[in-house]
Amino acid sequence: MSEHRSVLSRAAREPDEQLRYGDHADQVIDHWHAKEYRPLVVFVHGGFWRPKYDRMHARPLGAALSDLGWPVLSVEYRREPGDPDASTADIRTALEVLPDLVDVHAGYVLMGHSAGGHLALWAAATLNPVRLRGLIALAPVADLLMADRMGLDGGAVQAFIGSGVRNDLDPVHLPASIAPVSLIHGTRDTVVPISVTESYFAAHPTAHLLRVQNSAHYELIDPLSDAFHDVTAELTRLTGSSFNQ
Repeated sequence: MSEHRSVLSRAAREPDEQLRYGDHADQVIDHWHAKEYRPLVVFVHGGFWRPKYDRMHARPLGAALSDLGWPVLSVEYRREPGDPDASTADIRTALEVLPDLVDVHAGYVLMGHSAGGHLALWAAATLNPVRLRGLIALAPVADLLMADRMGLDGGAVQAFIGSGVRNDLDPVHLPASIAPVSLIHGTRDTVVPISVTESYFAAHPTAHLLRVQNSAHYELIDPLSDAFHDVTAELTRLTGSSFNQ
């Protein structure tokens, strides 16, 4: 099955503002406002931690969730091959300064896709962020060692970590998050096979795993796909929000 990638280059409504959490060019956040007072969605994009994939491909998701009533923050972060600590440091900093940038009194849900799902799982397991209501990991690279053995995206894991093994960055080896964790993965995903998420779920059975039948990798972040309804339904469950679709 070929992966449908149109969402990666589709035009979308631009964010209402951009926020900065540091001086580096990549330390920026796209912020979509919402008319309703709801928990924030803090989104971490994927792209196998590679520099060529930035937050722009997540703009259809950000705009769509905002239209449905959620304020959305899409976090950019440094993606420097061989320096994974730059990426994790940026996620840490962005979450730490969040209360200085926006109103977080309603709390927030951390959501990440693919490599962004990996970073979100890492953050929830190691940082215990204040006002985190839950985590939604979409087709996450949740087991780095397994993903490395599979050679995903032409050796993306080794390109990310440099060399060797980094269990301190590997969600499957980290403690379970205190906040609720929801895993959503398509059964026809050929980019990050669902077995990678199932490995995490076997290690952390308190998580909630939703297998989306007949869905591939990018459909989970595509507002035009049927699978996107599974994502918004889980977001509704975690935030207690209601909306009309």
